[in-house]
Amino acid sequence: MLLQTIIFISGGAILALELLASRIMTPYFGVSLYIWTGILSITLIALAVGYWSGGRLANARNSTTATLLEWFGLMPAIAAIFIVAACLIYPFIFAPLAAWSVVAGAFAACLVLLAAPLVLTSAMNPLLVAINRRADGDGGSGQVFFISTMGSVAGVLITAFGLIPFMSNYDAVLIVAAVLAGLGLVTGLAAPQALKRRVVILATSTLSLLAALVLLWQADTYTGRAGPISYQDGTWRIEASFRSLFGTVKIIRQDPDADGQFHRLYFQDGLTQNGVESNGSSHSFYTYALEALAMSYRGDARHALALGLGAGMTPARLAARGIPTEIVEIDPASLQAARRFFNLDERKTPIHHTDARTFVQHCPRAYDVVIVDLFHGDGTPDYLITRDFFRDLRRCLGGGGVAVFNTFADLGDPSSYAHLLVTLRAELPHLALFRPAASGSTHTNSFIVASAAPLPQRARVTMDAVPPRHEGTLWDMLAAPLPLTQALFEGGKIITDARNRAALDLARMQRSYRQTVVGFTPPEFLLN
Repeated sequence: MLLQTIIFISGGAILALELLASRIMTPYFGVSLYIWTGILSITLIALAVGYWSGGRLANARNSTTATLLEWFGLMPAIAAIFIVAACLIYPFIFAPLAAWSVVAGAFAACLVLLAAPLVLTSAMNPLLVAINRRADGDGGSGQVFFISTMGSVAGVLITAFGLIPFMSNYDAVLIVAAVLAGLGLVTGLAAPQALKRRVVILATSTLSLLAALVLLWQADTYTGRAGPISYQDGTWRIEASFRSLFGTVKIIRQDPDADGQFHRLYFQDGLTQNGVESNGSSHSFYTYALEALAMSYRGDARHALALGLGAGMTPARLAARGIPTEIVEIDPASLQAARRFFNLDERKTPIHHTDARTFVQHCPRAYDVVIVDLFHGDGTPDYLITRDFFRDLRRCLGGGGVAVFNTFADLGDPSSYAHLLVTLRAELPHLALFRPAASGSTHTNSFIVASAAPLPQRARVTMDAVPPRHEGTLWDMLAAPLPLTQALFEGGKIITDARNRAALDLARMQRSYRQTVVGFTPPEFLLN
């Protein structure tokens, strides 16, 4: 029973590591087809090598039950040492890897985090089969792998609901290392046979356990994640972190200047989603662009809807105009951050805590304006840019209602944006496209106003408290929508729930954007 319990726990560690690795890597490498290809392929290769290696050890001519037990006890302890070593180096090498190549860097990152621990822990399965076979003539391989797999299920659940919401991914991985080291200690102390290398097992396990606990204790000091952090000619500190199954939201605050003014960032999974001044006004251009476009086309709006919360700046500005504005947000971390740091007033902007796709399928009313600001990782999730989603969104719009989209375009790769335009036009055929003047980067905010009916004539709009640095750019953009030439739609394919022929193009754009951003972001911001 002891050895079966150990294999159950080691199985949990395998899936816990895989799940945590995906979250550790997201701020550096993003969330895309390429990243998950790396995680899954390295995981499967490591498991295959582990099963093969464990089988070779079990079938060695000089192997005895005692030697198999010794290996069985050493492997989790050695795996823990590799995990601690990974935690010592990855905060300092993942950002350079991502700046070098998001795809190749992600594969290298998977090797650092996963390869050795998964090889060692998976090798324990065939070892236990051999130990059982020598004990009673029946290896019970099916039972061993069943127990290990059920342990993996438990590991996923414990990690998702017991570790991720309450601690950083860095700390959670060190907890996994400590658990594996503890398995080695238990094997060394309670092995049912006399072991020649019992002292080696106990010493290795004790060393790995102490290393994991000391690094866990000194994590802030070692990684510098608590600050101070130099960035943009200022000193910054991580004010708070909010974790959920959808990612990690960090609130990062600049130290006040001589006048007491400061800047606060809403930072999620490696990207700055919004910036807010100490007086509560938005630092980000897109906040004012979305409001201005909504008011230009539907200044008479009586009901507005915001899909996606972020820091909640745009919905708050619409509500301040006297427009009842509802918000749809699925991520509890975003809600917690907005309530605590960005003065979210749910009496003025009621919250629907649900998925945007689910909400638009059953809209409780027709809205005059729908702000669509849906991002996760490097872009909008695929299921929120399909024709099916836009069809449901169309039903949420009242007569003459408009949807205003905040999107990103890669000017160096227009084909990826063409897919979005073609798909959107299939359900909301009346479009207007706005982009701020080029800033020198090929990646830029791109705003779309879309409607099922002909767009209303644009009206003059007044805006309060627009920062001076944005005023000229905003008025110039509003005055000159981009002509909707055929070149903008060229090569675009309609994306549906059933078929997404644009997936690789979209992943390529997101990969390019992530690689650009990560090179200018302090590593301490990225560590989660």
